[in-house]
Amino acid sequence: VQLQASGGGLVQAGGSLRLSCVASGKIFSINVMGWYRQAPGKERELVAGINSGGTASYADSVKGRFTISRDNSKNTVYLQMNSLKPEDTAVYFCNADDILSSSRDHRFLGVWGRGTLVTVSS
Repeated sequence: VQLQASGGGLVQAGGSLRLSCVASGKIFSINVMGWYRQAPGKERELVAGINSGGTASYADSVKGRFTISRDNSKNTVYLQMNSLKPEDTAVYFCNADDILSSSRDHRFLGVWGRGTLVTVSS
């Protein structure tokens, strides 16, 4: 199982970006998918998470600005980021947890994708 994130880039403050992350491999289902970020010199932090039923949660710092969604049929999670601020600058990582294999005989926990850089200029 692999995760591939895309959509990062350079944007001015107040702008928007949409991140995507696709999980590939022999997957039957994915319980939780989420986005984390790590700014220079800081620890990785949870930005938003969403379960297979569509229930989402957000870090206080992004509530009202970011929206997480997913397409279970495509094993894809999205992060719509609006009203971006310079402090949102970070490498964004997607994560998938509790992945059931298509053969139903194996679960993958805590799978990470490579990060995608988001830079917000002031």
